[in-house]
Amino acid sequence: MVMSVLIAAWCAFAVAVAAGCLVPADRLPGRLPNDKLLHLLCYALPPAALAPTSGRTAAGAAALLLLGLAVEVAQHFVPGRSFCRRDLAANAAGVLLGTLAGLAVAP
Repeated sequence: MVMSVLIAAWCAFAVAVAAGCLVPADRLPGRLPNDKLLHLLCYALPPAALAPTSGRTAAGAAALLLLGLAVEVAQHFVPGRSFCRRDLAANAAGVLLGTLAGLAVAP
């Protein structure tokens, strides 16, 4: 039961991150924290939260990496947004750091 709730929360968070990344530029708040830091944190939190409780850490990390790539590609079609390799790198760094942090605290 707990694992089902965690997986549902993980999926909801991933959908929220993807949706936030696909908002047209003119609808974004005027003041946001550093863009790369946001990417890093948003992609680090899900694997850090799930790694201690799941044997599917690698699959979750791979899914997040693919989500990050898909979002960057989709941004090409969103007004005022574009594909950015540095965002992709920040996403990957977040997945790596989150996975390592989660595994470090795993029982």
